[in-house]
Amino acid sequence: MTHGLMNPSDSLARQNQKLLKIVQTLMQRAEQSPDTSGVAYAQFERAALLEEEVRTRTRELEHALDLLNTSNARLADATAQAEAARANLANAIETVQEGFALFDADENLVLCNSRFGKHMRDVHAEFKPGLPFADYVRIVSTSPHLELPEGDTAAQWAARRMARHKEQHVVFNARMAGDRWLQVSEHRTRDGGTVVLQTDVTDMMLLERQERDRLLDDQARLIKATLEHLNQGVCIFDNTARLVGWNRRVGELLSIPLGRFHLGLPFSTIFEQLSRKVAFANSSDATALTNWTARNGPRAPLSFELELDRDRTLAVFAQHMPDGGFVISFTDVSAERAAIRAISQVNETLEQRVTERTLELQDALAEAERANASKSRFVAAASHDLLQPLSAAKLYLTSLESDLSDPDQQERLAKAGNALHSVEHILGALLDISRLDSGRAAVHITDIPLGALLSQLRDELAPMAHDKGLDLRVIPSNITVQSDATYLRRILQNLLSNALRYTDAGRVLMGVRRRGNSVSVEIRDTGPGIPEEQHDKIFDEFHRVNAAASPAEGLGLGLAIVDRACRLLGHPLQMTSNAKSGTIFRVDLPRSTAHPTLHAANPAPAPDTISQRIILLVENDPDLRNALTLTLENWGADVIACSGAQEALALLKEIDIAPDLALVDYHLDDGALGTDLIRQLHARYGQLPSCVITANRAPSLPQECARIGATLLTKPIQPQELRESLNKSRDLMAQNDTVVIPT
Repeated sequence: MTHGLMNPSDSLARQNQKLLKIVQTLMQRAEQSPDTSGVAYAQFERAALLEEEVRTRTRELEHALDLLNTSNARLADATAQAEAARANLANAIETVQEGFALFDADENLVLCNSRFGKHMRDVHAEFKPGLPFADYVRIVSTSPHLELPEGDTAAQWAARRMARHKEQHVVFNARMAGDRWLQVSEHRTRDGGTVVLQTDVTDMMLLERQERDRLLDDQARLIKATLEHLNQGVCIFDNTARLVGWNRRVGELLSIPLGRFHLGLPFSTIFEQLSRKVAFANSSDATALTNWTARNGPRAPLSFELELDRDRTLAVFAQHMPDGGFVISFTDVSAERAAIRAISQVNETLEQRVTERTLELQDALAEAERANASKSRFVAAASHDLLQPLSAAKLYLTSLESDLSDPDQQERLAKAGNALHSVEHILGALLDISRLDSGRAAVHITDIPLGALLSQLRDELAPMAHDKGLDLRVIPSNITVQSDATYLRRILQNLLSNALRYTDAGRVLMGVRRRGNSVSVEIRDTGPGIPEEQHDKIFDEFHRVNAAASPAEGLGLGLAIVDRACRLLGHPLQMTSNAKSGTIFRVDLPRSTAHPTLHAANPAPAPDTISQRIILLVENDPDLRNALTLTLENWGADVIACSGAQEALALLKEIDIAPDLALVDYHLDDGALGTDLIRQLHARYGQLPSCVITANRAPSLPQECARIGATLLTKPIQPQELRESLNKSRDLMAQNDTVVIPT
């Protein structure tokens, strides 16, 4: 009921006043009422409670008043401190030597010192707190104390100033009336406000101007001295085509007295004087020069020649300058032109002499060719005629082998047979030389399987290597090349036999290396090497590195035949040799372009090295993976086909089988690389023979595959190349500890 009489929104004093009124009323009723049933006592009791509540509310009111007094005291202290701080800040800003102004985040002026805008007395009084920044810029731009740049209006200056105001930091110089300069710097505060500083830099600008004038004077003197030391005559004109600089040499070259030259002299006057004394080599040059000097804007350089008299020629060069002016230089080229005329006369004489000498050389060359052809025909005829009786003599000697029983006679018979064999070999070499020199050698280019040819040479020369105790190694190859079968066999036979002949100990190696669309057949030996001074002579006829060798060991025609045959066939021949590692001969051959197509239903016969082998195939393209699987299985291989690296590793771990070969695509799904998978396979199974297939032709990919010991096969895949790559992978692993041709 009490709370119903009270309004909670009333103040404590008002509530206490109401409570006191209620208590008094209840006390009066209690005293006047005759009721003896206890109502008066209840009202008295209620009055006592209300009095207690009044006291409580009174204490709360007193406490609230105490807090209010304390807050007012603190507020007064804070206000005093703020006023003191503001006064200190104002005093501190006032002591700053520059003009200082602070704008708040709403672009309104908060405070500024007395130096801010002091150079603009007409508007200085308007810089008061609350001034918007845009109004400040407008006031400054319209002040007559601000000297606007030439061509600028007050509105343009104000717009450019407001545009720069958006930057975080702004610094610029403003020119004021009375040749004074202000440097204005503007910086942002953390709360988004703006601080503007104005610094008087008049003294600095004057010093800079004096220094610049001094430098310009020094440069002018330096330029003048430089011009006087030039061998060319120079005239400098400003953007109005008036003379501003020249040197003495120009008067000497043009035969014009220096007194005629003075500052401001128009170009037209000089051109008029020039036209009276000289002749333009080309009549259109005079018009071109006049138009060029009168043109506005950038001009391309102009050059021409003037003829003063029969023996004097000047080269003229006109060049545009950045300020719109131009420079014209005159150079005496009389000596050069006289030299050119003399050279021209000498050339005419030389041409006649060269023509006469050429005719003489052509006659001599024709005579030499006739003599060489006659020699070749004689050698060919003599070799052919001599080979006939030599063959008969060999037959007679063979028939005597069964008739002679005396060991001494048999030994002499064998020596005679060897001598006849050497003569026959030499005559055959001479016949080859004459045929190649005659230029009438018949060449038949066909596809030649190198594997069969190398095997034949190995079987043919193995006895010779065995007799000398040499290790002859011929690395097999299934590559097909294009060449003449007869000459290619003779080239490789001569190189291989030559290596065996001059190697006393060690080994001789013949192998094939792929080089893009060609291959190199390399013959390496561990012989004594060829001295550097004889590198250019070893292909000459009858030249032998070991001069003490007997004629039975050859007369030095083998390499001469090799050189001529290689040049005839267009096969590059290279030689590398030193005393420590022996000699290497390389013959480059073009690969055959005929390749069988990849066809799963009719695959090529499987090589023996692939049959019964476990091949891990990782290819993310399902069609290519199925085709490769079918092809490899038709060749007799067991294929583990997977679409990705994780599937391959998991499957190999599950079946617990180490593959014999790995055929892996370079680009797999999810950005995985086949080379990374091969490294994981090597870490798990050792140096596993591997082949990377890819359509990527990046130059770095072959080196990357070489680092992990894998061969590289590019798409589209041909069956022959696939077999070669798989065989090569196994061969490289098998030969890792024996013979490897280094890259």
